[in-house]
Amino acid sequence: MRLATVRTAEGTRAAVVRPDTDQLTLLDQRCVRAVLEDPDWRSRVADADGPTIALSAADLAPVVPAPDKIVCVGINYRAHIAEMGREIPAHPTYFAKYRRALIGPNDPIQLPEAAVSTSIDWEGELAVVIGRPVRNANPEEAAAAIAGFCVLNDVSARDWQRRTIQFLAGKTFESTTPVGPWLTTTDELGVEPGLQLETTVDGAVKQSANTADLVFGPVDIVRDLSRILTLDPGDIIATGTPSGVGFAREPREFLGPGSTVTVSIEDLGLVSNVCRSA
Repeated sequence: MRLATVRTAEGTRAAVVRPDTDQLTLLDQRCVRAVLEDPDWRSRVADADGPTIALSAADLAPVVPAPDKIVCVGINYRAHIAEMGREIPAHPTYFAKYRRALIGPNDPIQLPEAAVSTSIDWEGELAVVIGRPVRNANPEEAAAAIAGFCVLNDVSARDWQRRTIQFLAGKTFESTTPVGPWLTTTDELGVEPGLQLETTVDGAVKQSANTADLVFGPVDIVRDLSRILTLDPGDIIATGTPSGVGFAREPREFLGPGSTVTVSIEDLGLVSNVCRSA
């Protein structure tokens, strides 16, 4: 099952992406988060029969436009940890984003003014979407709380990220983080998928890895986070980026006005975004 949030003339609507077709079936709910807040969402969506639109003509919003929480995991791929010169962590490293950072899978990335930052980097990531409330979970409860997965690009202002020991400042610039194109549910993928991820910039491959290289997988992360706070339907967890980021290259590479950055993940689709100057 694949769920998307679509912009329409009347506002956003949740939709089901029909397999092997170019059709979206619109749902009554305003977004994917509202779908997931219904405890019986899986059976209700499976039986949905509403108006349809062509997927190729749809204006896709962030798959969850206004999640309660966006939690990101840093330094979580073994190869990326090596390229950054760090040790394998004993526990996940967390930081947050806020909802105004999110954009749709085809929306432009808004670069900061050059006087603010010229060190904007790509980070292709597998994102987890929560499908039911969960707190103090055991592994089985953590797995059951995962609705599915989508693609996220954790676009980062490296100079702001590294000016203190806290990551937040460089991670949540507004209109920089594409997420989508849709939520692919766990009935298609399971809860620990080993999927190929690729990031390209202007057609050149920058990142190529498998999500099996994660140090902490989706179930581990959900279980650990649930000890800190209640995870709610629609919450997004970005699981970390593999090696190949611009900051770790020699010489360093960053995104600029007109750059097109695309992140694709096997069986999940892609987000592809043109960078726009302020």
